[in-house]
Amino acid sequence: MRFDLKTGISHPNISVMLSAVCNFCGFIAGVILSVSLLSGRLPSHVPAQLSPQQSTQSQNPQPAQQPQQQQSPAPQQSGTQQPATPQETPPPPPPPVYVGPTIVLDPAHGGTDTGARGGTGAIEKELVLQYARAVRAELERQGFRVILTRNDDSNPSYDDRATIANSYRNAIFISLHVSTTGAIGTARVYYYRFATVPTGPPPAVEAASTKTVPPSVSSLVPWDAAQSSHVEMSHHLADVLQGELAQRFSGSPITASTVAVRGLRSVDAPAVAIEISSVSVQDPASLEGMAGPLAISIARGLQAFKAAGFSEDK
Repeated sequence: MRFDLKTGISHPNISVMLSAVCNFCGFIAGVILSVSLLSGRLPSHVPAQLSPQQSTQSQNPQPAQQPQQQQSPAPQQSGTQQPATPQETPPPPPPPVYVGPTIVLDPAHGGTDTGARGGTGAIEKELVLQYARAVRAELERQGFRVILTRNDDSNPSYDDRATIANSYRNAIFISLHVSTTGAIGTARVYYYRFATVPTGPPPAVEAASTKTVPPSVSSLVPWDAAQSSHVEMSHHLADVLQGELAQRFSGSPITASTVAVRGLRSVDAPAVAIEISSVSVQDPASLEGMAGPLAISIARGLQAFKAAGFSEDK
């Protein structure tokens, strides 16, 4: 049927054609729907409930999570997600075991007493404190117990320094100095020798020897003469140290000298003084560099002195 615009009358040919077109469109839509169902997907304009596969997948998503569940143990095996096991605190190291005599190092001077001063800035009190610390480190490494009469810029008296040494059994006293003169880069060791060594009790006690005399009176030694009973041991120690120093400080003597060093007189133990030359160096750093050879010389000398049979029990 055909439709005439002028008369408004429909004609059979046009109706047939429209019907054919509608049938064809329905066929195409059916084909598209069938293809979508077979491939597991629906077109965007088709409701989700028309796809059984999608409905099944949305209700049971477990298969998609299985790979994650199988991979989850991996981080636990690496230890990153496990709580850290508290570590046990290691026990403190055992205290050092000291063998042999106690070494009392005496950095001379201190405080307002600067000692020798050089024109280029070398100051004795500062240098000898550096020496004492270096020697202490070396001696402790070798197992000696070391005491310093001062470890700062203080200035203990001679008696205070001697008291520190006299409070230890089997002590050895070493006083450190830097000279104002002498061949630069040399080292000398001194021990104390009295002009007259006091022996025995005073004459007044001898005169009264027929009477009852307390035993302790005859054994008393004046404080200023405490070194008198250790002169020979101090002499031997001085020679041993001087021999070691001569090997590392070129031009140094090979035997020790005796000098009335005030700091040694009241020490009731083997005691020596070591003097490095001198504060008149052009570069004060050269004096600081002598700390290492000095420490090694003293350590080896003390080991040799101890091996020779040093043993005192006060």
